[in-house]
Amino acid sequence: MFRYCPFYVVKFTLIVKEFKHNPIELEYNLSAKSTKAGRLYQVPGGNYYPSMTTVLGWATKDKIHAWRKAVGAEEANRISRHACARGNAVHYTAERYLNNEEGALKENEMPHVVQMWNSMKKILDERVDNIVMQECPLYSDELMLAGRVDLIAEFDGKLSIIDFKTSSRHKSAEEITGYFLQECGYAVMFEERTGIKIDQIVTIMVIEGTEDSKVFIESRDKWVKELKRRRDEYFSYLNRKIKGNE
Repeated sequence: MFRYCPFYVVKFTLIVKEFKHNPIELEYNLSAKSTKAGRLYQVPGGNYYPSMTTVLGWATKDKIHAWRKAVGAEEANRISRHACARGNAVHYTAERYLNNEEGALKENEMPHVVQMWNSMKKILDERVDNIVMQECPLYSDELMLAGRVDLIAEFDGKLSIIDFKTSSRHKSAEEITGYFLQECGYAVMFEERTGIKIDQIVTIMVIEGTEDSKVFIESRDKWVKELKRRRDEYFSYLNRKIKGNE
């Protein structure tokens, strides 16, 4: 004998995290231009400071040149375009999501971007809150450097410089010291502009083709000395170039 059992349609509500914002407004804006010496930012007062990526990228230019020669210009350009588009898409989505915007992920986004975003979203939901700055230009008169920071917020409850990175493969901490130096520079700039010291620097890396993500947490003070050494090498290179020795 069968007994009729009515069933009920249950309506589920998707719970989306709402991030808290405690913004610090900086009363300036930086204009940037591309030159033969790299990307330069004009800071208040009229001076031009090189970008963090220009200074740190100079040290790897020979490796990049060798790689392009090994794979060929056409393939190197294809890989570079893909990596740039991938990184821009994840950054764009993260910025909108952290701003509590609906539909942060674009409709019909490429599957590999969706996969990478899902990996990053989980970290943001669980470990990030109390946002202070996003995509904000910073500069330091002490370092004579400038740049644009991805995110300043609490990570695991501690105010941090947070950088978003995408990669085609897993990387070790030894392979990404340039990221730590970049984040260290932003922490120095932020303290100089606001008087607030940030010690914790965080790299969130998501890997294409996998559900994996990796978080690297470092101390700012561990990297200041090396950052200044790299900066000095870059300025020495520029001086030699101006004098015609290179």
